[in-house]
Amino acid sequence: MEGKPEEQQQQKQEPQQPEQEASKEQHAREEEKAGPSEPKPKAQEPIDDDVLKAFWGELKDVDRDNEVNRILWAFKLNPYEKLNLPFDASLEDVRRQYRKISLMVHPDKCGHPQASTAFDLLGEAQRELMNDENRERLKQVLDMALENVRKERRKETKHDSLVRVKGLLSEAGREGVEAEWEKSDEFREKWKLKARELLANMEWRKRKVTKRLKDETSRVEAEEKEEKTKAKEKKKAEKEWEASRETRVGGWREFMTKKGSSKAVGELKPPKLHSNDEDRLFVQRPAREDELRPAQPPSMKPNLAKAHSHLQPPAKQQRRH
Repeated sequence: MEGKPEEQQQQKQEPQQPEQEASKEQHAREEEKAGPSEPKPKAQEPIDDDVLKAFWGELKDVDRDNEVNRILWAFKLNPYEKLNLPFDASLEDVRRQYRKISLMVHPDKCGHPQASTAFDLLGEAQRELMNDENRERLKQVLDMALENVRKERRKETKHDSLVRVKGLLSEAGREGVEAEWEKSDEFREKWKLKARELLANMEWRKRKVTKRLKDETSRVEAEEKEEKTKAKEKKKAEKEWEASRETRVGGWREFMTKKGSSKAVGELKPPKLHSNDEDRLFVQRPAREDELRPAQPPSMKPNLAKAHSHLQPPAKQQRRH
């Protein structure tokens, strides 16, 4: 009984041998047709886990440093660029992006020397976007930049036949073509550049007005300070004048006392009265003309009558009857 099963197994295996030989021959023919077979690559050696972890760690540090550099070189007036977000991002996108980037550039996890500065800039951008007033003000500027980009696009493509054909073929018409273009990277780049231009101009005007107000405030403060100094000096002079009143009054009294007792040098004297004029200067007659002339010898003394004859009026002629 035991030998029968073994015989049955041998009978089952015997018909399989010719089939295996035929499959081997067929495989050999296929290899001959395909040509010489390429050498099989050697099995790769297993990579050490520590080396792999170190490689990924270095790659991660590089990514962290690149992210820090990106934040530091981002446009400072647009918080969306600091967070690397599109301008139409929602508040939830802002929270999610801030959490993701803050973990990358955190000073405790990033070895970049300016990681703390980048982390502070990131937090400042997140706070600015979470503030409703600042976000609304920024949105107005971005909408203005968007309208300018669209105007420039319409002006550039006004006579563009390719855009016209696309509008005819599109189901939504020209609006569909523009909507498709606004999804492209070219549109986002132009929008970003136009927003930078507007924000820079606004910041320049703001700083200019601030400087002007500061200069005006400084000028007013200087004038007020000068007025206070002058008022202080005037008050001091008045106080000193009041303090020296007794000295001045005493000096005048002393002067008047000395004047009554002794003759002052260079004093102007009033004219004498007639009763006190011993020289009787008031009765002296004026000098004559001959007295004022120098004395001459008697022989050369001129005849005054003849000399003054031309001064006498002509004699009246008697009227003849």
